[in-house]
Amino acid sequence: MTLQRRLLILLAAVLVLAGVGAVAVVRASSRAEEKNHERAGGPRITEGRISLAPGDGGRRIVFRNMAWGPHRDELATVPAGQPQGERTASGVSCLRFFAAAGTGICLKAVKGGVQDSYRAVVLDDHVKEISSHPLAGIPTRARVSPEGHLVAWTVFVGGDSYAGTNFSTRTSVLDLRTGKYDASLEDFTVRKDGHTYRAADMNFWGVTFAADERTFYATLATGGKTYLVHGDLVERTLTTVRENVECPSLSPDGTRIAFKKRVAGAPEDAPWRLYALDLASGTETPLAEPRSVDDQAVWTDDHTVVYSLPGDFGADLYSVPADGSGAPVPLMPSALAPSFLG
Repeated sequence: MTLQRRLLILLAAVLVLAGVGAVAVVRASSRAEEKNHERAGGPRITEGRISLAPGDGGRRIVFRNMAWGPHRDELATVPAGQPQGERTASGVSCLRFFAAAGTGICLKAVKGGVQDSYRAVVLDDHVKEISSHPLAGIPTRARVSPEGHLVAWTVFVGGDSYAGTNFSTRTSVLDLRTGKYDASLEDFTVRKDGHTYRAADMNFWGVTFAADERTFYATLATGGKTYLVHGDLVERTLTTVRENVECPSLSPDGTRIAFKKRVAGAPEDAPWRLYALDLASGTETPLAEPRSVDDQAVWTDDHTVVYSLPGDFGADLYSVPADGSGAPVPLMPSALAPSFLG
């Protein structure tokens, strides 16, 4: 064996050992950070099995864990009655997530290349991948229909905030029964003020599904205004319902929508307040959360909504009554994108 070959082998061995050492240091650092977070009052986290199946494990919350450490960004679960208790982490990482009736949608980053790419991954009730779809931009919203047959997601394809006007979104809907994929709601027929409407500046986001697996609601932005739109997947239509409604979330009984509304006098970078809209009467009720909420709220039942606000580790979850009474209550620290199952 030549001296040059020996040196090459030695160099390769050194590089391998350096790589192994670096990985070990990163893992040890992550574990130490997680332990420090626990000692500081953060949640205890263990790896284990989680399920999206109805009735499997009782009433529970599945969410994106934001606590620092090796399980950050992973789907985790806690009993609904113990939201600040020990978390079980799945090993499945998501940037946005939602689940219903045994179906999950996970919007995730894919590392590699010059920059990250993103994919929408449909999950079964064991959080195993069913299908995967490339995303055109940065994940921002995700929803599953009550019966688990439809999934929807929204991405930013230009800009990165709803607070201003310089952004562009793309919202897609996938029917898991037929495989029909609507890549963009911009392909639907829009009816505004009783007439067919087309404009180059239309953007849609924040789908929420009704129980009939056909009807949905979303936000339309155009002409510097936002609108609640009523969608029909069979007719492929979107009809404006009300102005100044963003990120709608339909109640389990289908009678009300929780949403964020721009309010006069609020700062430009924090312009929203949470409201609930009664669909039958058109009555709007301001909820008791005084802070600006940039989130698509989630109903825990017909009486309470949950939403995220910025926290020490990215986001914390809060709950508030949907009738305007009471006050906001901290639900879970270091958590995002909750689904209430069981």
